Amino acid sequence: MSKNKPSSFAPYFTREDADQVRAAFLAAGHAEGYASISELIEAATLKEVRRIQRKHHNGHPWEGAGPGALRPGQRTRIEQKTERKKNPRDRQQ
Repeated sequence: MSKNKPSSFAPYFTREDADQVRAAFLAAGHAEGYASISELIEAATLKEVRRIQRKHHNGHPWEGAGPGALRPGQRTRIEQKTERKKNPRDRQQ
């Protein structure tokens, strides 16, 4: 887990997904070694970042992108609908 937290951002989840994240943490978070739901979300995110680095950047980290590099806020509803159509595996359980 990251030791220093100089900058942060908050992910957005649908109500159903947020309910599942909380349920997973309550059911097994402590058994898996997570002291908080933030630790669980951080670990899952960084695991995915490492997978993307392996796939798209020969396993190397990218140069960091600081605060302000991304568009703020959620995607628009149109963007969310378009993304779901492109990637139906995200909705599978």
